[in-house]
Amino acid sequence: MSRAAYPNNNQTQAQPDSGTLLCNVHIVSPQGIIPGGWLLLQDGCIAALGTAEDALPEAGHCIEGQGGLVLPGFIDIHVHGGAGRDFMEADEAGLDAITGFHAGHGTTAMLATTLTASRAELTGVLKQVSRYMQRPMPYARLLGVHLEGPFINIRHKGAQNPEHIITPQTEWLDEWAEAYPGLIKIHTLAPEVAGAPPYIARLAAHGIIPALGHSDASFAEVSHAADQGLCHAVHTFNAMRPFHHREPGAAGAVLTDDRITAEVIADGHHAHPAAIKLLVRSKGPDRVLLITDAMAAAGLGPGDYELGGLPVVVQDGIARLRGTDSLAGSTLTMAQAFRFMVREVGVPVEQASRMASLNPARRLGISAMTGTLESGKRADVLLMDAQLNVSRVWIGGRELTKK
Repeated sequence: MSRAAYPNNNQTQAQPDSGTLLCNVHIVSPQGIIPGGWLLLQDGCIAALGTAEDALPEAGHCIEGQGGLVLPGFIDIHVHGGAGRDFMEADEAGLDAITGFHAGHGTTAMLATTLTASRAELTGVLKQVSRYMQRPMPYARLLGVHLEGPFINIRHKGAQNPEHIITPQTEWLDEWAEAYPGLIKIHTLAPEVAGAPPYIARLAAHGIIPALGHSDASFAEVSHAADQGLCHAVHTFNAMRPFHHREPGAAGAVLTDDRITAEVIADGHHAHPAAIKLLVRSKGPDRVLLITDAMAAAGLGPGDYELGGLPVVVQDGIARLRGTDSLAGSTLTMAQAFRFMVREVGVPVEQASRMASLNPARRLGISAMTGTLESGKRADVLLMDAQLNVSRVWIGGRELTKK
């Protein structure tokens, strides 16, 4: 994996690292939970890990974990903002605010996710994120951009601005790919709209993940799109044609096509726990990805906000377009989604960790570097207490300072 695929520029080691040892912790590993284990972080990587029977290595700093859980950092591939800021309008300070807020809740890497907007606005986001990624990133690191829209179906627009919904424009894609190579990681579109099949093939040729979203596609149309390269679905069940036993629709195709990985917003508002349980049973724990779809209101209280130029009201933690029942993103954090999966859906901790870390890393092609706690991988690490609250965060081996 090239350095460009996972930029390593959020810190520099000015002096040799004597190491940080986390001891008396339960380590969530790919092989299961290691009780009473230890983990050594050194030079930005996981240097070693072991069980209670193994001798503790020397380290400059030792942290008593008090039986807490140690997990790989969360990777959020679909997030629009937080702490009052949105990726569509964020300057450097705004990007710091968003990544800093989510880092405090366990997200160590993320994709800056856009909304349906004009060509100029989307180009501006690409320019800003590209520039930001070239400098040291102090909080959760941006891995690239997830373009959500504007090539979607107006029938399932959700909280996307209808003024900017258009058919796929290959010229835009080619221009973006040339100007910002490797920056766009995922592009969400409706595969049934005019021009979508060749556009999907073009995305795949550029190495960009074609994703289904805001779509009224039939089962057959999604299957055909998968033949062209479509391999991912955003916020499953939301803003897509629902399942019917005679026409399984987009939801039915996502549930049954093993070529497609599936995001889910696990907040209890976007999908019932039983629906999420059905998704996990259908796709298996290796093809489900937790996301937040968080908007600017994440981390703030109730009130009036804006999403993509549309008015949003947040009440009781639920964001809706003003005057409608339409959900407008979420106020979710990855830590909350993780807890919901364990407590409300009944997913084992190891599987919930996979959905929040390893599966996104695999989807982005960076699992050789991150997503699990293994020797040699990046030290993107969380310490959680018995109530599954995030207590400490390390990003590239550097502990996050609470803001």
